[in-house]
Amino acid sequence: MIKVASYNMHKGVGADRRCNPERIVDVLREIDADIIALQEADRRFGTRERVIPLHLLDEQSDWKPVAVGRRIGSMGWHGNAILVRKSAEVVECDAIHLPALEPRGAVTADIRLAGSAIRVVGMHLDLSGLWRRRQAAAILAHLAHRNTPSPTLLMGDLNEWTAAAGCLRDFGRDFRFAATGPSFHARRPIGRLDRIMASTDLTIVDCGVHASPAARKASDHLPIWAILEPAR
Repeated sequence: MIKVASYNMHKGVGADRRCNPERIVDVLREIDADIIALQEADRRFGTRERVIPLHLLDEQSDWKPVAVGRRIGSMGWHGNAILVRKSAEVVECDAIHLPALEPRGAVTADIRLAGSAIRVVGMHLDLSGLWRRRQAAAILAHLAHRNTPSPTLLMGDLNEWTAAAGCLRDFGRDFRFAATGPSFHARRPIGRLDRIMASTDLTIVDCGVHASPAARKASDHLPIWAILEPAR
């Protein structure tokens, strides 16, 4: 079994409007997932530097970033990043260009962890329903053209307020949704904007929203998590 998580870390800016990457790492340590998809992991303007300094991960965590960054100082691609255990092997990774009016992207990695292989996609979709559906189609097309099939996990902030329409219907044709619950806004969560979706060759054993006191302060989203195992 592996534990995964998705977290819109809001560029490290918490409820007190202070940027504090140490709090983000503290929350990640509380969750203790094997694979983590981060959104808003890089600053938006200028050189788009990573919010979490690499030394924090090196010295205070058991994770390493997957090398999907296209800018020297960035952790990810358009703010999307993937963290994996330092013991994991990253077989392949890439950035996915998404159609959008404003810069949007997704990231993907093939990971081998404790003898198991899994394909992970991290994403942060548009505020517009029309563009979300176009972006979902681009991600699904990218996966369909991969030469080697693999158990696949999609995670991220979908920005979808509806219960089963729009891009959720598109993803739902091939993926199962973890029933994690509402994660936005962190102080009073009512929206299920953050999602974990697994291919049918994976079983979702358990899942939830990480609503610790630290998580309620660290970002405007709460992290979500799931425990997965191969389907039998």
